[in-house]
Amino acid sequence: MGNLLAVSDLHVGYKENRDVVRSLRPLAEDDWLIVAGDVAERLEHVAWTLKVLTLSFAKVIWVPGNHELWTSPKDPGSPRGALKYDMLVEACRALGVTTPEDPYPTFDGGAEPVTIAPLFTFYDYSFRPEGQTQEQALAQAYDVGVVCTDEAVLHPDPYGTRGDWCRARVESTAARLDAELPPDQRTVLISHWPLHPAPTKRLRYPEFAQWCGTTLTSDWHLRYRAAVAVYGHLHIPLSDVVDGVPFEEVSLGYPREWRPRSRPHGLPRVVLPAAG
Repeated sequence: MGNLLAVSDLHVGYKENRDVVRSLRPLAEDDWLIVAGDVAERLEHVAWTLKVLTLSFAKVIWVPGNHELWTSPKDPGSPRGALKYDMLVEACRALGVTTPEDPYPTFDGGAEPVTIAPLFTFYDYSFRPEGQTQEQALAQAYDVGVVCTDEAVLHPDPYGTRGDWCRARVESTAARLDAELPPDQRTVLISHWPLHPAPTKRLRYPEFAQWCGTTLTSDWHLRYRAAVAVYGHLHIPLSDVVDGVPFEEVSLGYPREWRPRSRPHGLPRVVLPAAG
């Protein structure tokens, strides 16, 4: 088997980013590609992107980001919340793309077989300064003008709040991981939002961290024997190590962010190489 590659935050609403999508190529014929969320806001744009990628990569694995779950106020009749997520899952399945609702595949291209676990765990505002309540953290974000657009366009239906949806997803996902992961294999954990708060310490605006994950998953890289944790969302493409486990942020981001870099995007990122 080939390499396990990854990318996130393709934001194909921008023409330059669509050009990047068309240019993404495997290193070997049987490479797999992880797409860690924030492909686009509209379902048809997500489907177009994943279809293009399935033509080049042997297997494509997708998890949702917050942008996929947005509902524009200009289109109040469009699906919201869990219904939109379900529609995204069905669109992926029609293309043969693996989602967080599908059986966990085994990648056997490195030194040992690993279980690939795409996750949708969301966020609950718990990545905030110690001693602050959620209300205080949100108030501070509004005071300094650093507020995620999710507050206006990401609806948690049928859950009461985004935090409620997050806690439900974490509970059901943990139960499935506990039941289905092979006990003798390491994993590749894939989430749009970082599973641990450590990477958010690099944010220019720390107030944004509360939209970046949940402390309920802070030990999952150890609990579920991760060989690597793959994520996006921060638009800070880099490698971190948490408790000895590599955390790979693999975002493309907006053109204004990646254009000035010496290697404009350097994607897709190699997560696990082929043996030898």
